[in-house]
Amino acid sequence: MSAKHKILLVDDDKDFVDTIRTVLESSGYEVVAAYDGGGCLESAKAEAPDVIVLDIMMRTMGDGMYVAQHLRQDEATRSIPIIVVSGINRVPPYSLWPDEAWLPVDVFMEKPVEPEQLLEAVRNSLGRQDTFGARGSE
Repeated sequence: MSAKHKILLVDDDKDFVDTIRTVLESSGYEVVAAYDGGGCLESAKAEAPDVIVLDIMMRTMGDGMYVAQHLRQDEATRSIPIIVVSGINRVPPYSLWPDEAWLPVDVFMEKPVEPEQLLEAVRNSLGRQDTFGARGSE
């Protein structure tokens, strides 16, 4: 039997983390949580997740953007698919979408996110990962 895919879930809202962890684990994924940008960067290297689910608005306004940029610049983490789940598009005057320079992520989803939509985004990210060989299944 193959190993479970590992998801790194990053958000400073513990209730959101607990809810999404339950959704992901009930669908067969292993979940590792981090509650800030520094924890994400450490866990991404230590845990080698298959996908990262990342919030943008954490302790500082650009925390998630900084984290995404750093992950893409690091050889060890650059090929991990990143799914942003954030409420930032609901907070005027901010409006963000994936962008190579400012927000180098694979998928952007607005909170509140429907569990099935997030699961579909995870499955699609894993499929692209396996298809393109960015990070083979272990």
